[in-house]
Parts: sequence; C-alpha cells; structure tokens
Amino acid sequence: MRIARVYDPVDPDDGVRVLVDRLWPRGIRREDPRTGTWLPEVAPSNELRRWYGHTPDRFAEFAQRYHGELESGEASESLHQLRRLQREGAVTLVTATRETELSHAVVLAEILNEPVRLHRGAEPANPRNVPTPAEES
Repeated sequence: MRIARVYDPVDPDDGVRVLVDRLWPRGIRREDPRTGTWLPEVAPSNELRRWYGHTPDRFAEFAQRYHGELESGEASESLHQLRRLQREGAVTLVTATRETELSHAVVLAEILNEPVRLHRGAEPANPRNVPTPAEES
C-alpha cells in the first residue's frame, strides 16, 4: 500500500491510484491521470476533518474517530471497494494533503494492511474457489 500526493507524477509502481479525499483537489482536472479513481465516501466526514485540522496532538484521537466512521454506511462500502482493488494488485492512496504522514491516508493504509476481522458467525472468503469440506461431500 502506497501513499502519494495527487500533485506528484504517476509512478510506474503505483498500480491503481485512488483519490481518497472528500473534496476535489485544487488545480487538478477531472481527467488528470494522477487522480485515478475517486472515492470521496472513504474520506473522513467534514466535521471530523475540520475538528482535526492536521493538529499533530489530535492525530491519535482523529485516527480512532476515523476508524469508527469507516465501520458503517458509504464509508464502509468504499473501504470494501479498496480491499477488492488491493486483492487485484498494487494500490496507491492519493491525497492533496501536504502532510501525508499526519493524514487520513495513513490511517486508511494501516487499516487496509490489517487482516480482515470477521464478525462473529461469519465465514471467511473462499478466494480461490477451492471446495470447502461441506461442498466436497
């Protein structure tokens, strides 16, 4: 999982670039290849973004609140979409933020690099279409 600024040139190792900002970056045309796919729903809410304001002392609490936002609704659906892209190959999260190390993209990359936790009673995915023991009998 890579993180890049939308203003950086496209790198051949980027794979699929996904703009993960809620607001479209200034000075960038919609068809600019540096943006890739835009998933605004996966970005922090406007309220959380304004509260955080990239204040370093608030980053830990921001990350915790952002985790909570990603657990439901459109944000959760977009997170699942990112996981699908990640299974297909390299993904670069793209943001207009100057301080990428204190951005939501870092939190998002950490989440995407964690093993998926299943809800109680859920079955793990069978990605290779290998018959399960129940299907074999």
